Amino acid sequence: MWPKYITEKSLDQFIENALAEDIGDGDHSSLASIPENAESSAYLLMKDSGIIAGVELAEIIFKKLSPSIKVEALVKDGDVVKKGDIIMRIHGSSRAILSGERLMLNCMQRMSGIATYTNKLNSLISHTSTKLLDTRKTTPNFRLMEKWAVFIGGGVNHRFGLYDMIMLKDNHNDFAGGITQAVSATKDYLERTGRDLKIEVETRNLEEVKEVLSLEGVHRIMLDNMSPALMSEALALINGRLETEASGGITESTIGAVAETGVDYISVGALTHSAKSLDISLKAE
Repeated sequence: MWPKYITEKSLDQFIENALAEDIGDGDHSSLASIPENAESSAYLLMKDSGIIAGVELAEIIFKKLSPSIKVEALVKDGDVVKKGDIIMRIHGSSRAILSGERLMLNCMQRMSGIATYTNKLNSLISHTSTKLLDTRKTTPNFRLMEKWAVFIGGGVNHRFGLYDMIMLKDNHNDFAGGITQAVSATKDYLERTGRDLKIEVETRNLEEVKEVLSLEGVHRIMLDNMSPALMSEALALINGRLETEASGGITESTIGAVAETGVDYISVGALTHSAKSLDISLKAE
């Protein structure tokens, strides 16, 4: 099952733009050296171990270049793979395989790295009920695939962009003159424009937590850069009245202690900005 932001339209748009960037007015290496009707077979070889992602996308990319191409996926998105595994076989137009190779590998390698790191961090909080979120710290024009990879790796997608949730961060609150002013203006804006968007407010200390709790209309409090001890105090004040999200400077060594405070969500930008890609190769058969 695809997450709601993955649609045939969104995938087509992404692939068309990516192929246009790479192919331009022609894959002249393939056009020059490979006969038009030549067919070949190839396979994908894992050169790293981890969680595979981008399998469905790979087939869509190749089919976009040649509808008659045959793709046999030997694994599915989210499977554990190990170095040396053959994960896919492809047969069809030699030119199409060559033209789609780099886009397919770029996507699969990057997505698999993100899925693998998401799975790793998830395993560190699996003894709690806390859910792992991604952020908007994504590669421009590649957010669709990076968030899909988080989903495949077992994470939960946060808002997709600036348009599907209100998040009043420290700079919003400071520019607006304070949390109360920012929330008040936001509620007026939503009523005036007829938008139904949830409101999340970032807090940096217990006084700001108390200020948010005194307001109506907020759905979630972000506890930013708080130690587990301070976060526990904040959660005691909140006492389940609002959803809670921990964020800021959370690492592999601290995420377990943060989750053990009982916070509802932990958002980690490193899922998408610091994950190491998995090495995958396409080999001719």
